[in-house]
Amino acid sequence: MLTASRYRFYWVNFGIPLACAAVVFLMFDMTTIDMAFSNLLFDPVAQIFPLDHVRFFEQLTHKWARIIPNWTAEIALIGAVLSFVWPLVNPQKHPRLGAFLERCKAAPVLRFAHAHRRDFLFVVFAFAICTGVIHFLKSHTSVYCPIETTLYGGKMPHIEWYNNFQLFREAGKGRCWPGGHASGGFTMLALYFVARRYRWRYSKAILWGSLLLGFIYGTTRVLQGWHYMSHTFWAGIFVWAACLVTALAFYGRARLDVPVLKKAERPELVAQPVI
Repeated sequence: MLTASRYRFYWVNFGIPLACAAVVFLMFDMTTIDMAFSNLLFDPVAQIFPLDHVRFFEQLTHKWARIIPNWTAEIALIGAVLSFVWPLVNPQKHPRLGAFLERCKAAPVLRFAHAHRRDFLFVVFAFAICTGVIHFLKSHTSVYCPIETTLYGGKMPHIEWYNNFQLFREAGKGRCWPGGHASGGFTMLALYFVARRYRWRYSKAILWGSLLLGFIYGTTRVLQGWHYMSHTFWAGIFVWAACLVTALAFYGRARLDVPVLKKAERPELVAQPVI
């Protein structure tokens, strides 16, 4: 039987996203709100989305913006690799090597990586799983972006994802649903679960910051005609689910459900034993 704490945890973390999915489906996928919003951004005379032709806007919002999730994933991967180095060094058996690493300030970095191996591996796996889920959905729904469809000067038909979903094979060449660029911002949600593990009082700031980043990433692509607004919402829902399931596998519910420390309390910075 589920305790009150477990019930609340699963209701909040699974129930709310499912409710959001139902709202997005009914409000956007079953209506023409997406197209009505995109119509406001489209120039019917020139048959273009004007912001799609602003080079600086493209560089700033699509190219340069990728630095944040890309560097986060790279740092996590480097940390995961380094976490296996300190046990191999074994200063007790190799005191000279240990002393050398202390002098060059590498030993603290290696010890930190070793102590937080589980966290680095979680972020690596969470990013990889989120990317895999989004790519699977893209290829198995084959939805074309607005700018590619006949509605906005393109050549491909407008198709809703639920009309074209194929579970066991690729549905076609369309790769627009859910929003890929938005999902890159939403993957920063993985850091929220690390913060919750250590009961960090700024964990909610990471949560809202990651959600904001994903919405900014997604909205900029909507302005360029490369996505509908609902694609951003769907990306956030699926990335949250992927991060949550991965966090449960790495940390367990009990560790994620502990109360966040108050300002006067001192957080425990030492990691649990590595896996």
